Amino acid sequence: MKLGYNLTTWQNWTLTSWLVSSAIPAPGAFTLSLEAIQDAFQLVVSRRGEVYWTSGAWNNQGFPFLPSFRDSATTYQYNLNLESGTDGMFFQFEATKGSFPSLELFSDGAIAAGDGSIYTRYNKFCYGYGGDDGCVSSQLPECRKDGDKFEQKRGDFIDLSGTTTSYYDNASISLGDCMQKCWEHCSCVGFTTLNSNGTGCLIWNGKRDFRVDESGNAVQRYVLVSQKSSKGKTWIWIVLSIVITMLICGLICLIKTRIQKLQGEKRKKEEHIREMNAADSFNNTNLKEEDEREVQDLKIFSFGLIMAATNNFSSDNKLGEGGFGPVYKGQFPDGREVAVKRLSRTSGQGLVEFKNELILIAKVQHRNLVRVLGCCIHGDEKMLIYEYMPNKSLDFFLFDPETKKLLDWQKRFEIIEGIAQGLLYLHKYSRMRVIHRDLKASNVLLDENMNPKIADFGLARIFKQNETEAVTRRVVGTYGYMAPEFAMEGAFSIKSDVFSFGVLMLEILSGRRNASLQQFNRPLNLIGYAWELWKEGCALELKDPALEDLYDTEQFSRVIHVGLLCVQEGATDRPTMSDVISMLGNGSMSLPIAKQPAFFTGRDEAESYSSSNKTEQCSINDCSITVIEAR
Repeated sequence: MKLGYNLTTWQNWTLTSWLVSSAIPAPGAFTLSLEAIQDAFQLVVSRRGEVYWTSGAWNNQGFPFLPSFRDSATTYQYNLNLESGTDGMFFQFEATKGSFPSLELFSDGAIAAGDGSIYTRYNKFCYGYGGDDGCVSSQLPECRKDGDKFEQKRGDFIDLSGTTTSYYDNASISLGDCMQKCWEHCSCVGFTTLNSNGTGCLIWNGKRDFRVDESGNAVQRYVLVSQKSSKGKTWIWIVLSIVITMLICGLICLIKTRIQKLQGEKRKKEEHIREMNAADSFNNTNLKEEDEREVQDLKIFSFGLIMAATNNFSSDNKLGEGGFGPVYKGQFPDGREVAVKRLSRTSGQGLVEFKNELILIAKVQHRNLVRVLGCCIHGDEKMLIYEYMPNKSLDFFLFDPETKKLLDWQKRFEIIEGIAQGLLYLHKYSRMRVIHRDLKASNVLLDENMNPKIADFGLARIFKQNETEAVTRRVVGTYGYMAPEFAMEGAFSIKSDVFSFGVLMLEILSGRRNASLQQFNRPLNLIGYAWELWKEGCALELKDPALEDLYDTEQFSRVIHVGLLCVQEGATDRPTMSDVISMLGNGSMSLPIAKQPAFFTGRDEAESYSSSNKTEQCSINDCSITVIEAR
């Protein structure tokens, strides 16, 4: 058999139920048809023209709400196919085994398959609340509730005072029609067919009790069974109300606690900022309003958390010590590894440098700059928390006879380029122009991939975009890396960082410190030694012996040339970091002739000025500088 549409003749094949059975050849209330839904098709059972039940969309194997036609008690099995062609769309029902298969639509709307003696039903009464698969939801009568249904029971209703019985002696009324009448009639408590041939309708109304007859001789009735007593549901609602109320109260308490915690953290931050601004050392360096906001945006870590992370500042966790103070490795509860830089009470640096670094780190972000995660202020304790660099600093590798062997020429060149990119960002592309003023090998950290990251911004200064130079009476830095105009006159600019970068380049090439005079046979530092080799045409002799012959001699010579351009005595003669990156990256680019660099032949020469001039001594980061002042 098939159901569907014939597009040629416009014929619609449908299956209509008998009113009762084939014994009474009259059409019933239900019709089975194939209908299109969006881009698919489904089987639809309608009752008196209104959709009553649907099979769900065809999924190329069957229908969701119409299981495979197979009865476990028989050998019959059926195939379902949905076929389309130029003449129409059809649903076909075929038997794979047995004989005389049939698909029947019963008078109560049920679909059944069988061989005339055994049938398998695939749906039952639909009540409108959509509880059964495929049943279409509809507006329930006011007196009906979800879960109300009719059940077949043997017995009879007991008449009580004020009850009535309704009769519908209509030969065109089937069992399905009778069920619908009782469902829609609020006083109806049960029904059955009126006539012996299955037509007509008998309905019991009002308050009646049903007495079950277990003898097996009683007639079957359809009895309305309501959902479970509302008392049980009342208790459920009471319990749910209590639980929901408790959850809401708990949530309110949680939110309130969270708000109080955030407010407490905010107050602590404000107290930290007030404490920093109130310090005597800050009388002349108060934060601008914008800078205060930057500092407040940084995370403030509790002292207890830092103590736990560093194992109470254990010596086993100590990574090193610089001018700021000791640095410890720490691990937070979430597994993050950090570096904790703790301000030493005996350090030449203090609150000025601490606050300066906080402001700067809030303003700059670059892959070649160390990232500060936050700070910790607890009484006299001042700490900065950085991302952890597992390979320590550049000087750890560069100046050790064994570890320097790990730095081949390619890696050294990449480190030079990375430092140059970080300086270029500070000088040109960050929100504020930043002069580092303390660039050296120990302030270049290496991550797990040996990528360089510039660190320690305690001595850095911020320039506005239209500023190019500044002068200070407080000369600070590290001997061997300071530009001559800064060391002698206190004048600094981006070219001061270029000078320090040039010194660092020569150290990376040679594996030697600029200030180590005793390494050479001449009374020169590294800059003077490199300059003399360059003039004599022996620049390659500057090469670190650890490199052996595994390097690009042409590229090596070019880097020496760029390094000597960076350490020229005149600041205006030195290239910018943008020029440096171009010179390093473009091997065919012609380079200017390097002028004599600024270098010192020893401490005695510098100290000779002190006999006839007023001097100012400053000791920062283990550095002694003699500065000339005019009378």
